[in-house]
Amino acid sequence: MKPAAVVRLALAGTRTDTLRVVLTAASGALATVIMLLAATVLAIPTHPLRDNDVSATYANQYRIQLLVEPGLRGGTAFALVLLTVPVLALAAQCGRLGAPARDRRLAAIRLAGATPGQAVVIAAAETGLAAALGSLAGLAAYLAGRVLLHRPDAEGTLLLPTDVLPSWWGIVAVCAGLPVLATLIAAGLLRRVVFTPFGVVRRTRTRAPRPWPVALIAVGVGLVWLAVPLGRWVERWPGNPVGPVLTTVVYLAGLTTAIGVVVSTGSISHAAGRLLHRYARRPAALLAARRLLADPWSGSRTFAVLMVCVLFGAGAVAVRASFVTEFATREASARWQARAAGIPYESVENTNFYFDSLKLVDAAVAVATVLAAAGMLVAIAEGIVSRRREYAALVATGVPRGTLARATLWQVFAPVIPAVVVALAAGAALPRGMVGESHAGGGRTQYCVGGWDQCTDPGSPNLRTIDVPDFVHAVPVPFADLALVGAGALLAVLAVVGVGMLFLRGATAVEELRTT
Repeated sequence: MKPAAVVRLALAGTRTDTLRVVLTAASGALATVIMLLAATVLAIPTHPLRDNDVSATYANQYRIQLLVEPGLRGGTAFALVLLTVPVLALAAQCGRLGAPARDRRLAAIRLAGATPGQAVVIAAAETGLAAALGSLAGLAAYLAGRVLLHRPDAEGTLLLPTDVLPSWWGIVAVCAGLPVLATLIAAGLLRRVVFTPFGVVRRTRTRAPRPWPVALIAVGVGLVWLAVPLGRWVERWPGNPVGPVLTTVVYLAGLTTAIGVVVSTGSISHAAGRLLHRYARRPAALLAARRLLADPWSGSRTFAVLMVCVLFGAGAVAVRASFVTEFATREASARWQARAAGIPYESVENTNFYFDSLKLVDAAVAVATVLAAAGMLVAIAEGIVSRRREYAALVATGVPRGTLARATLWQVFAPVIPAVVVALAAGAALPRGMVGESHAGGGRTQYCVGGWDQCTDPGSPNLRTIDVPDFVHAVPVPFADLALVGAGALLAVLAVVGVGMLFLRGATAVEELRTT
């Protein structure tokens, strides 16, 4: 099949197919902009070290400290790359919009003589072309934003790194890599779909989900709790590579926990369906239970990315609690020393950088949550529209629309609520493995009675030594903040389901019984 024919067949279709291409392209454009921003952060030049002055390596032309210090740019770029995960998940959900009609069109192409492989190529090419259009649009938006946002203040500092560009090969890698990745993902999602001349056959899983993915969460949390004793052991190694080893362990722990949260959603959905099927007595709950048991993976895929957002949000809340406890412990020790020396206490520690950085993390989590909720909305709407014939048949036999609406609510919230609890617990447990309590003080310190010029001699009677007690504060579990994170996620799900219910009335019309 010629490439021109593949492109023409991939972009053919109805208004629903056009909407699917537009939404996929918009998701690809957003992912391209985020990846180019990450590449821009990494492209900021680092000034050479002069006279062992670390501050000489700083990029002081920016206002945001995360861009100024070279050691923080890697983490900032990594956070931006993580932000593309919900965007790609949204693109995957948009790719399923109107999929039954597209599958029937591909079956007709098979009837006309196309091979199964060619049918898959056409379906994957549609996603790849949409992602390519989105990448070009994202590149144009990035270049335009770079010009529009280049506004130095009176001191010549910039809010964003609009004075640098990634390398040309980095731009090409981003703009070409995302469409290729989208095409491969689309082809992978079609691996269980067989296009035949007589229709579409899906190879579905008949075995219930295994509970082993939940163990990945325990492994990830356990890695963090082993980080402190591992750091003490690594201190005895030549070169003392504690920093790189601990950084690697923390990244692996976070990645393992996130994967565990994602892949365990199927098990949670199946368990919720079993409990509903056993204890529910109302028709709506029983309908939801049967749907969850029949295909637990379908529902779990819609909120898996949202659970990752909850995981990182809970982790940021726990890190904030550890910062607050650490600074309070240091202040308590400094106050005691000032009182023992008979001098007034003045706090000089600047904590704005730490909490401002956490505010940026919170903003990123909020954006990712909105994107994940948008993906859920697309999935719920697509599920209602694709099952409109079954819904219309139920209404025609006497099932009230309210029962179907409540069944959808049960189907969404029955697995989401326990999944949110699991994600909150895992996110809160990750930082506590390294900072369960904070220490300050301890040992001995000296202070001078009078001016320091009178204490230049170590034997001066004005030089006093005091024993400073060890101040230890346990980091509290921020239950209130964790509850806010969980409540925000559940409110986002509730809003998404409420909007999705708007599609239910049209999908339950009697005329939909004629849908083919």
